[in-house]
Amino acid sequence: MGWVDRFSLAGKTALVTGASSGIGAEIARVFTEADAKVIATGQSIERLDSLKVEIGCEIITADIASFEGCEQLISRVYTTTRQIDILVNSAGVALVGPVLDYSAEDWDRTMAINLRAPFLLAKGLAPGMIAAKAGKIINISSQTGVIALAEHVAYATSKGGLNALTKSLMVELAPHNIQVNAICPTVVMTEMGKKVWSPVEKSASMIAATPLGRFGEPVEVADMALYLASPASDLVNGAIMMIEGGYSSV
Repeated sequence: MGWVDRFSLAGKTALVTGASSGIGAEIARVFTEADAKVIATGQSIERLDSLKVEIGCEIITADIASFEGCEQLISRVYTTTRQIDILVNSAGVALVGPVLDYSAEDWDRTMAINLRAPFLLAKGLAPGMIAAKAGKIINISSQTGVIALAEHVAYATSKGGLNALTKSLMVELAPHNIQVNAICPTVVMTEMGKKVWSPVEKSASMIAATPLGRFGEPVEVADMALYLASPASDLVNGAIMMIEGGYSSV
């Protein structure tokens, strides 16, 4: 197998959550370029329709903030395809604010989307991967799941939990030849990232503390996701992959 084949997703079917925009949409694009069949899911039918026209993916609208929404998504996935080879949990919310002012409602919503949904989807799709004796689960986490950041109490907690979920799933699923890994990017300049980090007074200190001196772009996360989804990473398991320009190393 040559290096091109080792990074190919030909013959594989991938479910990508949060694909209406940002990192999820970019992962859907890159996976399609690597010849995967992509099922993109999100809440915005208009954006999903646009993505379908652009890359030719399948689309499913879903609200995975609820248990029922996750169950419905799994059911609908299996009406579209017989097998999911790759699950990318990319959907996420960043509801930030000072801990003393933080609402229980924002806490619960953050945990539901950022942590509970990846658990439910992995649990629901893993039996098919076990039957196939192969699978890849990729969780899009954050550097804040490793390094605490002010005013990110729920977001950081959810991403730290997602990293722990990644390792826990790995331990149980590895005997079935299923690899489970997480990607922890720095701030990525998606719509969500720009909304939170556009103010210079907020972003300047983090950029200054990052050896590469910049934030990330969606395609840089998507490229790492491609590696973790491909045969090239078959020995990588339970990894928390930092993509943060060196921020955590200084």
